[in-house]
Amino acid sequence: MHKIARPWLATLIAGWAAIPVLAQQTPATLPKPAAAPTAVAPAAPAAAPNAVAATVNGQPVLESAVQRGLKRVPPARHAEARPEIVNYLIENALLDQYLLQLRIAADAKEVDKKIEQMKAEIQKEKMDYAKVLKDMQLTEGELREHIASDLRWDKYAQSQATDKVLRDLFNSSKDMFDGSMVRVRHILLTPNASDVKAVEAARAQLLAMKKQIEDQTAAGLAKLPATTAALEREQARHKLIEDSFAALAKEKSACPSKQQGGDVGWFDRAGTMVEPFAKAAFALKEYEISDVVQTQFGLHLMLMLQKRPGKEFKFEEKKDEVKEVYCDRLRESLVTQLRQRAKIAITPPTK
Repeated sequence: MHKIARPWLATLIAGWAAIPVLAQQTPATLPKPAAAPTAVAPAAPAAAPNAVAATVNGQPVLESAVQRGLKRVPPARHAEARPEIVNYLIENALLDQYLLQLRIAADAKEVDKKIEQMKAEIQKEKMDYAKVLKDMQLTEGELREHIASDLRWDKYAQSQATDKVLRDLFNSSKDMFDGSMVRVRHILLTPNASDVKAVEAARAQLLAMKKQIEDQTAAGLAKLPATTAALEREQARHKLIEDSFAALAKEKSACPSKQQGGDVGWFDRAGTMVEPFAKAAFALKEYEISDVVQTQFGLHLMLMLQKRPGKEFKFEEKKDEVKEVYCDRLRESLVTQLRQRAKIAITPPTK
């Protein structure tokens, strides 16, 4: 599935790529393949900047914000990147609406301080503040709104990330913080999430693929001589199951990683993949196929290839990292809940 690296997506949305001090956190996404696919998607048609790209409970998400994000993306990837940008902007709107309902305020002095930090950073880069805003298609008023939203989120997240909560997360999920890594292949199907029949059909299709892979593997093993040593038999099983899985991924997967037979490379427990995907992957043994896993991207079938163990750390050594993971999970959980009762309408880009 797609990987838009966390800092890249953050700067892409905010339009602050040249200003590291204002880098924001973003939700984890599935990774991009190690090599780019040979076929590239056509660029998405552009809409008028004042147009409405989506509405969230009646609040408009402007096309200008989407275009600001697309400026950081090669034109050939606009069609691929646009839905992710729109989705991220929708999530931001949902969260900010929620925080405003809770009457969480952003201190005007803190907003001013951030603006001054931004100006200082721009000056360091020998750039002009007004020109930077113009290039980002951003007014200072809009910039202040973005910063105020970030401050509201930071204030809320800080209030939730108590020492006890963070210690509990660390103790219950040490593989998130010890450097453990895994490498998997996956097959992605993308039915319409609101169509129950389509989702169930996709689930059945993935389960049929799993059985097909297992049957092909069993048939291949049955051809081995009875005298084949146990280690050699196990190595043959690994190759058979991987080859069969990779072939189906190339043929059936909706993820760009299909070009690599579904191989998404190495990733850690937190921060790279969305939580349901990462959790399911880390629960697998080597060369085990998962059950069907559902994420915001669709339905997945995974094959565990390799695992790298981590090492022991104390909570105090990892507290900042634990807090970041907790806040990411808090954001994802809130967005999921808020979406369920939200009225969201996405406007297709004009042709």
